[in-house]
Amino acid sequence: METPRNEVPGWLQGAQATETCCPIVELRQYTLHPGKRDALIELFDREFVESQEALGMKIVGQFRDLDKPDRFVWLRGFPDMPRRAVALQAFYSGPVWKAHRAAANETMIDSDNVLLLRPARSDLGFPKGEGTRPPARAREVPKRLVIATIYYFDGPPDVDFTEFFVTTLRPALTESGTSVLASFETERSENNFPALPVREGEHVFVWFSRFPDAAAHDRQAAALARSRRWREEVSPQLTRRLKGPPEVLRLSPTARSELCA
Repeated sequence: METPRNEVPGWLQGAQATETCCPIVELRQYTLHPGKRDALIELFDREFVESQEALGMKIVGQFRDLDKPDRFVWLRGFPDMPRRAVALQAFYSGPVWKAHRAAANETMIDSDNVLLLRPARSDLGFPKGEGTRPPARAREVPKRLVIATIYYFDGPPDVDFTEFFVTTLRPALTESGTSVLASFETERSENNFPALPVREGEHVFVWFSRFPDAAAHDRQAAALARSRRWREEVSPQLTRRLKGPPEVLRLSPTARSELCA
């Protein structure tokens, strides 16, 4: 029997309204040899975008970490876990990776800092058709800034935290000028492509926001700090739920990052 709409919590109503581009997302943070980031970005934007998407993956966005000059961050999406394994096997055994893996690997110290994620709710992932990626010849770096905020928990974040995020935290952020793009939690399935490690045994909730530029983000942070509601109500509730301080990534998109197109 169908559940009457008025019995569905308000924060869940309409949860199917937005189709997500990627039910599975990897947040990948690479530590590079000093001075090698631009070389990897040039190679990545030229060779590793369309070649992966042709195999069923989605390159959501690729970025420079503004606070770590030797850190390259990118987001890769998949329709589901079984097709993730198939697509990764096809790419990493295929001709494009074989032709360029030596050049790519020469830039890297570590590529194992990877969080495997799923949307915290069906409508909270990255929307399908978010942007149009600039062409291969693009060189102009967008001024936009993406912020990835990572919350850590002792155990898997539950539906109560998602409700708190949707009904309390996100509205407070919006009031301060934050545009929340998407929010995710740890995907609990076993890594089905062990040749590429992911961080095991961690419980996270990750949300992404976007600003026109770094100055807009500074203004938002100042507005949030001035908010009495944030200081006295929302922030204490958040802090009580977390294992420790959030991790915040300030990400500048590359010239071909679709997320900021």
